[in-house]
Amino acid sequence: MKTKRLTTAQAIIRYLKNQYIEYDGRQNQFFAGVWGIFGHGNVAGIGQALQENPDFPFYFSRNEQAQVHLAVAFAKMSNRKRAFACTSSIGPGATNMVTGAAVATINHIPVLLMPGDIFARRNVAPVLQQLESGATQDISVNDCFKPVSRYWDRINRPDQILTSLPEVMRVLTSPAETGAVTLALPQDVQTEAYDYPEEFFEARQWHIRRQPPDSVTFHQSLEWIRQSKAPLIIAGGGVHYSEAYDALARFASLTGIPVAETQAGKGALNYEHEQSVGAVGVTGTLIANQLAYDADLVIGIGTRYSDFTSASKTAFQNPGVRFINVNVAEFDAYKHSALPLVGDAKLVLEAWIEALKDYKVPPPYGDKIRQGRAAWDAEVQRLYHLGTTGLPAQSEIIGALNEFMQPKDVIINAAGSAPGDLHKLWCSRDPKSYHMEYGYSTMGYEIPAAIGVKLAAPEREVYALVGDGTYLMMPSEIVTSIQEGIKVNYILVENHGFASIGSLSRSLGSAGFGTSYRMRDPKTGGYTGDYLPLDFVSSAKGFGAITFEANTLEEFKKALADAKEANRTTVIVVHTNPDLKVPGYQSWWDVAVAEVSQMEEVQKARQQYVEMLKKERYFF
Repeated sequence: MKTKRLTTAQAIIRYLKNQYIEYDGRQNQFFAGVWGIFGHGNVAGIGQALQENPDFPFYFSRNEQAQVHLAVAFAKMSNRKRAFACTSSIGPGATNMVTGAAVATINHIPVLLMPGDIFARRNVAPVLQQLESGATQDISVNDCFKPVSRYWDRINRPDQILTSLPEVMRVLTSPAETGAVTLALPQDVQTEAYDYPEEFFEARQWHIRRQPPDSVTFHQSLEWIRQSKAPLIIAGGGVHYSEAYDALARFASLTGIPVAETQAGKGALNYEHEQSVGAVGVTGTLIANQLAYDADLVIGIGTRYSDFTSASKTAFQNPGVRFINVNVAEFDAYKHSALPLVGDAKLVLEAWIEALKDYKVPPPYGDKIRQGRAAWDAEVQRLYHLGTTGLPAQSEIIGALNEFMQPKDVIINAAGSAPGDLHKLWCSRDPKSYHMEYGYSTMGYEIPAAIGVKLAAPEREVYALVGDGTYLMMPSEIVTSIQEGIKVNYILVENHGFASIGSLSRSLGSAGFGTSYRMRDPKTGGYTGDYLPLDFVSSAKGFGAITFEANTLEEFKKALADAKEANRTTVIVVHTNPDLKVPGYQSWWDVAVAEVSQMEEVQKARQQYVEMLKKERYFF
């Protein structure tokens, strides 16, 4: 057996760059490269190995959390068919990536994390940035990754990667199990050499298979659908990852079953399709929520039924409602005591199309869908065109963006008040035009994510909608976009604080406490002074972006046109009226209200809360 003497780090990089996937006859290299920030925990190991492999791209960011967000966005935009690895030094560099790991795992997105770790040999301990324990010597801050990783391993000997790396690839390429994978790499082991078998580094192809459903369960699903008078499909992220768009559109047209979408599933069906009823749940459309309320059969396709989708278990009120769940993950397929179709969304939909040519929803139900769609479209247009003369409403900003952007352009968001408004109001005409991270709803995601999306789809124009709160958490990645020559467009909505949580706080009787960007007032001791004197235009310009500022809707539209013609990253700072909000539409979110309080508004909110709790359901 031929061997090659390499350091552990050199062997890891050589292995990663020779991994390929095959999906529906298409093949591609799985890893697009490595994002990293070097410190003493990885500079002489992974850093040196990357220097010896210039054909495996290396990029560096300003923040370790941001580089994972970027990697997640890249993989999500690639429908999980490509991924990045991310490396950091030990200690704070490593723990900065924990939030990003949670984002990846909760959203089922593949990313490989390679944090440096403390010395495997212990004679020099405690080393710089080491967490000591009196109970064990086999612990470091990298153990924090265990609950937010789908696979976790610490490489204490060079030969351990021979069994660990294949497991890494198994999990990363699994439709059901994928998420963050963490390889903790002690800094001394990274540099140690070993005689590795040459065949370990041969190009390997991983087949991503489509799993068919169980035949017994499948035939039972046909009976349930045929018996249904008011069915509703809820399309989740699994429709995207299965690339089941065409099958979903054909099935909806064939049967007349309306299709509502989760945040992850938005865009799965074209907004203009006759069966599209838009967003569902807490941030849902009126027609989708009305249909959900009365549905006798809910067909979940690739959804995990978050509380925003189920409106905290108040969305489905038909006493006899039943659920069919199509999901590659058995864990999600069984939710709501559903009939579990554990399998690939595209295969299931195509099989239903063949088997249900005799089924159509009743005509009155079809009329309800058409009338509800027309009424909702009118509501969207109303909110897009409020006709404000001063500072515009956020809905007008979204409307101007939606009308300006081309169908294949991408809108990105994750946190604040914008996710709800976008979910309701955005008209998606391309499956990948709407990029929302709402599994973790991570503030700070949008700015690096825009770079990841642009790397995955360089032919598309990319726009990230961010609030001032999100901007202040991760603005430094604008520098990364300039460094890499990756042009993206940021729309910074200035509303002087955490608008979403401020509104939530007021609805709970707490008057927006601690959510406004104001100076501390020495007279009151609270944040009741003037607004903070923030200059976002100068800030963005200092990072190298081309900047614009808008105080009216017309100024914003002009800035959009100018930004599109710019040759590098742009930031448009638009000032909005935070009092002009998009309403809710017959839905509710369970956020607990204080049971006892001296505040009258809190007492009122508690009474309303107790009444709403009565609508929450268990599905046995």
